[in-house]
Formats: sequence, structure tokens, C-alpha cells
Amino acid sequence: MNYSAEQYKVFMRKTGLFDMIANHIVNNLVDYALGVETGLDSNGRKNRGGHLMEDLVEKYLLKTGLQKDKNYFKEMYLADIETKWNIDLSALSNQGKARKRFDFVVKTANCIYAIETNFYGGLGGGSKLNETARSYKLLAQEAATIQGFKFVWFTDGTAWNSAKGNLEETFDALETIYSIDDMESGIMEQLFI
Repeated sequence: MNYSAEQYKVFMRKTGLFDMIANHIVNNLVDYALGVETGLDSNGRKNRGGHLMEDLVEKYLLKTGLQKDKNYFKEMYLADIETKWNIDLSALSNQGKARKRFDFVVKTANCIYAIETNFYGGLGGGSKLNETARSYKLLAQEAATIQGFKFVWFTDGTAWNSAKGNLEETFDALETIYSIDDMESGIMEQLFI
């Protein structure tokens, strides 16, 4: 052992390994750690990473005191946001032609925050990360034209190391892009409270 048992527990909690074991997402931790189970289910693994990031973001939303289906909502389409709060989001939907769904929507007294979340682990980022960064840059630019509406992106993961250029380009266009460290440092309280 290189670290204390307590440090390993902190690592397992923060990376979601405890949740994966408790929810039977991982059948055999040793095989998972060695990559056997991971390699057999690459698409499922990608989905788990995304769902774990969503769960983490939701945990921090709840920690701020927000309440589900009262002032934060999960998986909302543009049309539902427009109807619920009487706001014109046609700049985002290509005049109603696109059906965009956000992972979360937070409604405060002054603003509607549409939130996307994702986590990209692994060694290489590839085209998926570059396309996501480009897409969210465009979304940020369109959202900036709508009064009382903001786009927020929570993303993290080591795969971004290979796509830093695109991430930086999006960062320049989107002032509300945050990491897990930002959530741990209380960014949600600053944004939503």
C-alpha cells in the first residue's frame, strides 16, 4: 500500500467507485481495475461515465439547497423550457427545427440556466471531444443573445489533455464552463444562490 486506507476511501468515493459497486454497475472490482470488464463493455462504460458525472452534478445541485422539480429540473427539452417559463429560445433551436435536451435546468429569480454535463476519461479524446467543444461553443454564442438565459457546462476528465485547443477555444466563448474541482470549491452556490 502506498497510501492510508482513509486516502483510498476518499479516492473511491470521489471517483464514484463506491457507487458503482453499490449499484452493481461493476461486477468484479479486480477485473474492472485490471481492465478486463472495462474493455468488454466500452459503450456501456462511456454511458456510465456520463451518468456518474450527471449524478455528481445533481449531488452538488442538491447541496446548494435546490429542489428537484421545484427550482431544478432534469432532462428538459427546449420546447418544455419555452412553455414553462414563456421564453423564446428559437435562437438555440434553429427556429424550432432542432430538439435539444439539456441534462439539467436551474431556474432562479433572475435567470434560467441550461446545463450540460459530461466526463471524458481515458487516454485519447479524439473527434468526440473536439465535436462536443465546437458544438458547445456555438451553443454558448447563441445562448448569449437571449436575455435571462445562460448555458452552463460541467465537464472533466483526462481525455481533455489531448483536446486542449478545442477546449480552450470553447472556454474563451463560454464563461460558464466548470470542472469537478470548481464544484468542490462552491461554484454552484455562486451561480445559483
